[in-house]
Amino acid sequence: MYKNLIKFIRDWYQTDQFISLHEPRFKEIDREYVIDAIDSTFVSSVGEYVNRFERDLAAYLDVKRAVVTVNGTTALQVALSLVGVKDGDEVITQPLTFVATANAIAYNNAIPIFVDVNRDTFGLCPDALELFLDQNVEKIGASAFNKTTGNRIAAMVPMHTFGHPCKMSRLIDLADQWKIPIVEDAAESIGSRISVRHCGTFGKAGVLSFNGNKIITCGGGGAIVTNDDILADRAKHLTTTAKVNHRWEYVHDKLGYNYRMPNLNAALACAQLEQLDGILSDKRELANAYDMFFSKTDWCNFLREPDGCKSNYWLNAVIISDKKQRDDLLKVTNDSGVMTRPIWELLSNLEMYKKCQKGDLKNARWLQDRIVNLPSSVRPNT
Repeated sequence: MYKNLIKFIRDWYQTDQFISLHEPRFKEIDREYVIDAIDSTFVSSVGEYVNRFERDLAAYLDVKRAVVTVNGTTALQVALSLVGVKDGDEVITQPLTFVATANAIAYNNAIPIFVDVNRDTFGLCPDALELFLDQNVEKIGASAFNKTTGNRIAAMVPMHTFGHPCKMSRLIDLADQWKIPIVEDAAESIGSRISVRHCGTFGKAGVLSFNGNKIITCGGGGAIVTNDDILADRAKHLTTTAKVNHRWEYVHDKLGYNYRMPNLNAALACAQLEQLDGILSDKRELANAYDMFFSKTDWCNFLREPDGCKSNYWLNAVIISDKKQRDDLLKVTNDSGVMTRPIWELLSNLEMYKKCQKGDLKNARWLQDRIVNLPSSVRPNT
């Protein structure tokens, strides 16, 4: 029954060669901007394309500020620090996400707590979060504390999985009730919206990724986005080695990070951002084609965007009936030169996070056994 799927994918991409999961698309404008950056000789951390990308990205997302960094993980690490995460604090997140989500928490010497996800979005579940908070957390003064460990709950990090928005309205209500700031992991969701508002702009800060496998890329890259000018100024300062502004003196007033996005990468990012709307349109066309194909099958369900949302469909996903069928599909497709993959191993199963506190992760475990990602690149000739 998988032969029809393989044929559909090969017909869509019009090739009998290996088909990867997600690869970037570059056009002449990308080359022009990169060559212009090279010709300017400003290829490192100083250059006009860095400033331009920050302005253009903020304008696209309709947010006050964007601060670009070398990758999404560094952006998340710094954003968590700036909302107040300190040594020994705890941060609530989901187990079904890329490892960088938890790593960024750990880089701040904080401890992740894993709360279950929704089956229909794969993102942090408000019902599971509410239950965890009611059973395990108490408010003392203006902060929330874990009743078991005594540690402060300093932030929560929902992740918009594969570009499908989380149920942010209820998550925000719970965060406000418990005085826990939200940092959105929007690494996979540029262009995704809840109603008319972009993912990554609901929390105190949001972070994006421009890694080579993302919808738009500059090889590596990330960004912190926020409507808080003070937070953005601090983010810019910390990610540029905390250097005090001066024409020639090198004075640093804090322990900062060399997380600056090079101008060469920013040039490519500017060109990619200009093409984003067209790329999103092409990806929606593919998602609609997958949706139509799977509507005629009875062995899996295609993951559609949540009601009231517009997903970017970064990676198209199907939910298979059980783990055996999932593994059969993975083997047949990959053996046929069509790359598919399962979702990530639950972070709560990884050696470094096994001892972290967690809620009932029944949805995450159920999904881990059943999710398969399908080839999701935009066709190169579009």
